[in-house]
Amino acid sequence: MDDKEISARIGFLIDEEHKLERAGQEPDPERLRAIEVELDTCWDLLRQRRARRSAGENPDEASPRPGNVVEGYLQ
Repeated sequence: MDDKEISARIGFLIDEEHKLERAGQEPDPERLRAIEVELDTCWDLLRQRRARRSAGENPDEASPRPGNVVEGYLQ
């Protein structure tokens, strides 16, 4: 995926998350968690691509990291 596709996916996931939270009923916690993990994975991939580009490297060589890895990062 390129930066635009990743950004579009992030936007789609944020919209879905907001729809679930405003649906008027308790949202499915498993789905919300899956969205959170995928969002973190997408943001991580976007950051990797930007870092590679800044370092003069090929951003297309960045690859998504597993959810358990990106969820373990300290903020």
